[in-house]
This record gives sequence, structure tokens and C-alpha cells, in this order.
Amino acid sequence: MNDHRMVVGEEAGEVRRFWARLGLPGLVDVHTHFMPERVLHKVWDYFDTQGPLTGRLEWPITYRREEAERTAILGEFGVRAFTAMLYPHKPGMARWLNGWAADFAGRTPGCLHTATLYPEPGVETYVREAVEAGARVFKAHVQVGGYDPADELLRPAWGVLAEAGIPVVIHCGSGPAPGKHTGPGPIARVMAQHPKLRLIVAHLGMPEYEDFLRLAERYKEMRLDTTMAFTDFTEGFMPFPRQALPLLAGLGDRVLLGSDFPNIPYPYVHQLHALERLDLGEEWLRAVCHDNAALLFEVV
Repeated sequence: MNDHRMVVGEEAGEVRRFWARLGLPGLVDVHTHFMPERVLHKVWDYFDTQGPLTGRLEWPITYRREEAERTAILGEFGVRAFTAMLYPHKPGMARWLNGWAADFAGRTPGCLHTATLYPEPGVETYVREAVEAGARVFKAHVQVGGYDPADELLRPAWGVLAEAGIPVVIHCGSGPAPGKHTGPGPIARVMAQHPKLRLIVAHLGMPEYEDFLRLAERYKEMRLDTTMAFTDFTEGFMPFPRQALPLLAGLGDRVLLGSDFPNIPYPYVHQLHALERLDLGEEWLRAVCHDNAALLFEVV
């Protein structure tokens, strides 16, 4: 066994012990990235050059491996279901990405068929096509796409997804770097128009954590994922306000595990330990790490 396989094997044992201690059958991770290789390599290049959207932070990619090895690692960790978060940064990309993601889900056990969208003519049509093709979750990236999620072009697409009950993981907080349309304001406008839309706010909405938690209190179909929150890396530049922990605890049925695998600058298990050290109790951890998402996505 080479050194990498040995290290992954050791970490897999630690991850499995974590969820076994909680009495869980494994994990459900709603925020993992799989995309066409040339697109993913461009994303990695962006992190390597510390582009402005990364907050100019040093950001080594811990799981920079080939696709098959990355999916195998999640299997070794005991991740029962995961996503293929992918997103366009310009018009004309989304339909192509959706085709790739449908193929990836079809050949990858455990992958929740993921799709994406962009404010452009025809968005409602290809969103309907993706829904009819079996998409189970969508990804939207306000920061990278540079668009207003309340854009009128997106309104019919949000309506389709609200009616279908399909969750949308949306990067809309202003971390690690703000965008023109990031923050709670645009999302509040979307939710006012589509109160049944199952938006999952990525990264707990960092750094506007408290604002997004309070918005989720108002809209019962709104959720948040834990991606990178509470880790040593994130606490170093966008710490979670401790006065908001009771809010987080109170929304325990609508917080879902997310990791950002493979694009994380630390081991996967660190995200789990970061949640555990919040000391919100085993019931909260079980719900967040498995049960909430298993219920939402009907993972059996």
C-alpha cells in the first residue's frame, strides 16, 4: 500500500468510528464536488493561484485525485449519498453541465443526480428537462456566477423547483469573498416569492451566519449546510458567532452535513470533529450528519 492509500485508510477508520459511535449507518454529504475533469482542474488552478473569490487564502486541495479514486474515498468513509455540485460561470454552460452530471449519476453509486442553472433565456426549459430526467438536487453559485438569485429570468425556474420539491444548494453568503449579489437580501427576495422553495444555504451562509439562520426560522422549507463551518481554517477568518449557537441548535432538523470534498484544505474527518466539538449533543449530530438529509432525499 502506498503512503496515500495508507493515510486514506487510517482516516477512513476514524470517519467510520465517528458515525458508528453515533449509531448511524453512515453519512449523507450534500456538498461534494464532481464535475467534468477539465472544469474541475480549472477550479483547482483557481485555488492554487489564490484567486479573489477564494479570499486570496492559501488553499491546498487535500483530495486532488482522479475521479474514480475520489468516489472510492467517499465509499471508504461510509458516505452513503453525496452530490456532484457543479455550476456555470457564464451563459450557455448549464445545459451541458447537466448532461454530464446526469451521466455521472447514472454510473456512480451513491451520487444524488445533481443539476444546475443560470439566469439566461431558456433556463426554465432546461430546468424542467433536468427534473424530468430525474435530478434530485440543484446547485446555484451566486458568487461565481455573479448574478442576482432574484433575477426575473430565474423566477420561473425557482417556481418549477419549488413545485417539484427539489432542493437547491446555493452558495449565497459573502464568504470567503463578497460578490455583488451575495448576502441575505437577495435570498430573502427569492423566498418571499417562493416560500416553499427548498433552498439549502451553503456554508451556513458564512459570514452572515446569523442572518441566514433567522431567515430559515421564517421559511420552514429553508435549510443550511455545514460546509467548512467551525473548522480551524474557517474559524481563522470568518468565525461563527457563539451567540448564534442556540439558533443553530434550534434548527437542528434543517441543518445538513456538507464538506466541500475534494476541495478542502484539511482532512475530511476534521469537519466531523468540528461539528462534534460544538457540544450540541448526539441527537443533533445524528440529525445533521445523516438523518435530515436521508429524510429529505429518501436515502434508504
